Amino acid sequence: MRSIVIVITIILLMIIGKWLMSKKAENASGGPTMSTSAPKQGGQGGPGGAGGPGKPSSGGPAFPVSIQIATLQDVSDKIFASGSFVPNEQVELRSEASGIIKSLFINEGTSVKQGQLIAKIKDDDIRAQIKKLEFEDQLATQIEARQKKLLDINAISKEEYDIAVNKINTLGADKEALMVRLRQTEVRAPFSGRIGFKNISVGAYVTPSITIASLVQISPIKIDFDIPEKYNTRLSVGKTVMISTEDNNAPQSAKVIAINPVVDETLRSVRLRASLSNSSGTLKPGMFARIEVPLSTTRSIMIPTEALIPFAGGKKLFIMKEGKAVEVPVVSGLRTETELEIINGLAPGDSVVISGLMNIKAGQSLTVKSVK
Repeated sequence: MRSIVIVITIILLMIIGKWLMSKKAENASGGPTMSTSAPKQGGQGGPGGAGGPGKPSSGGPAFPVSIQIATLQDVSDKIFASGSFVPNEQVELRSEASGIIKSLFINEGTSVKQGQLIAKIKDDDIRAQIKKLEFEDQLATQIEARQKKLLDINAISKEEYDIAVNKINTLGADKEALMVRLRQTEVRAPFSGRIGFKNISVGAYVTPSITIASLVQISPIKIDFDIPEKYNTRLSVGKTVMISTEDNNAPQSAKVIAINPVVDETLRSVRLRASLSNSSGTLKPGMFARIEVPLSTTRSIMIPTEALIPFAGGKKLFIMKEGKAVEVPVVSGLRTETELEIINGLAPGDSVVISGLMNIKAGQSLTVKSVK
């Protein structure tokens, strides 16, 4: 019985304490008030303001922004690729004949002209055979002359005379074969270019399988690069592309001279080859090249990239219209390092907001601080 009294007492004390705290809070706030009148219109800062909850008030100060006037300009649709420089011509210089190198007429890294003598193989045995044939040819010519006189007086048969003539022809053919062998002891430049490193020295015995030196033509120079197969029909031989290198960012124009007729099945790409003048010789085979390939040119509106605002439903911009911020949904296209093409949603003459985008909302009053 005593425990029940204690519990009832505690409950009564808690009720009295709660009532006292409620009374104290009422006195601190000035007491409960009631109002049946509507909130005043045009107030600022309260929930009954004209802007509504979370919206800027039309009566607030205008927010300063920078704008850009939308204008049509030429926009180049282009793709970028990487490639490598390759020689215009390249060959390994070898001898057609086997023998000892008698003379070398080249210095490593120097230029040579087409037809210039590069190396000479010892040819004493061939020259001796040619000299022998020349003596035999002199004798055969004399015999033919005597046989001709005898034939004229019918002292010999026509067959005997034909044998003398055939001897002269046979000796001539043998001499021609030796002259070919003699030319094969000379190694000449098949085209103008630059000599690479030598692989042999004077006195070395060479065969047709031994490379004497390499010859490279780098003026003009070629560039090989790959592009995605979807652009295959938009490129043709003769098209101009722009080339730049790691040590020279100034682009140089080159012309496409060939398109590989086969698509790479692994990379799904097409290889192209362009040609570029290299009179200074600064571009070397094997160097890295950046290629800019223009595809087409159109008239479009370009805006700064930072002006575009992505959201769940797509992309939008703010434009300034009659001093207010207006949201405009747009469709974008090509993108450069600093600008973006707007395909749909903007019209020439629109004032695009390009600054303060995080601090403005639709309907907010704006003022122009600068025009780009």
